[in-house]
Amino acid sequence: NKFLRNQCDRKVTVPTSWRRPKGIDSRCRRKFKGTTPMPNIGYGSNKKTRHTLPNGFKKFLVHNVADLDMLMMHNRTFCGEVAH
Repeated sequence: NKFLRNQCDRKVTVPTSWRRPKGIDSRCRRKFKGTTPMPNIGYGSNKKTRHTLPNGFKKFLVHNVADLDMLMMHNRTFCGEVAH
């Protein structure tokens, strides 16, 4: 995980899931050098390649036969994954 919660490596009571630091003296919130990276819009992926798998397709959950027929119409862009 790229964005870990501030001081989650130092304190046992602080979990790793991201929360924005809101303290008035917080080094992480003030973006000092060497602190935990904060998520921002610059980390976003390219809009054309977003949600694509390494094989070049996008994932599509297939629940029934009608979904499978829909997948056959778009078989160049989507690949099916069987839902359970």
